[in-house]
Amino acid sequence: MMANDPISYRHEPPDTQPPYLHPAYGSTVKRAPNRAPAPIAHTLSEITGPGSAIARAAGPDAADLTRQHKGEPLGERIILAGRVRDEWGRPVPHALVELWQCNSAGRYFHDSDQHNAPLDPNFSGAGQATTNERGEYRFITIKPGAYPWRNSPKAWRPAHIHFSLFGPAFATRLVTQMYFPGDPLLALDPIFLAIPDAAARDRLICAYDPELSEAEFALGYRFDIVLRGRDATPIEH
Repeated sequence: MMANDPISYRHEPPDTQPPYLHPAYGSTVKRAPNRAPAPIAHTLSEITGPGSAIARAAGPDAADLTRQHKGEPLGERIILAGRVRDEWGRPVPHALVELWQCNSAGRYFHDSDQHNAPLDPNFSGAGQATTNERGEYRFITIKPGAYPWRNSPKAWRPAHIHFSLFGPAFATRLVTQMYFPGDPLLALDPIFLAIPDAAARDRLICAYDPELSEAEFALGYRFDIVLRGRDATPIEH
């Protein structure tokens, strides 16, 4: 069976992806569809994609979020790296990996974020990278802070980084969130807990990697991403 065969993209097992409606996450009550989604068979529109053309959108300096301005951003510098794989475990080269995040104080560089935490003039919180032939990507950034999000009176989002990926086909488009190990807010976060399967939730938590760390410079974290299939990384609906 060829990788671009319309029936070759395997579906994820039940409970490994978040549902459209999760009442504990208040916004889903208003935006979840009222009817069950209709299954659509894969056609050429799903099994093809922009290919290497979109990967070339990432500039050479876009992967280091600490050098996008005149000064150094505030916060804990981290190196974030991993591999992008398909459902057969094969590396996905030339995939466009994008991330966005808040700063170390828990505020996004965006007009709609009016949280009273300080903005960092040296941190915009967005980057791009392209995977190499082994499916590997690497970013240098700042560990984000937690922030209140009004889902309930005392709700705070755990520290997280948003990821967007384009694989070889539109069916392998993925948007997700990555979390950090040992965060006590994970046990209270309805977005994280919307994924019923505990093993699937664990796939959203990066791992500290001392080999990836650089002495007196940055801690290293590893976050591998699987685009489709049994071990797929949970996505945002």
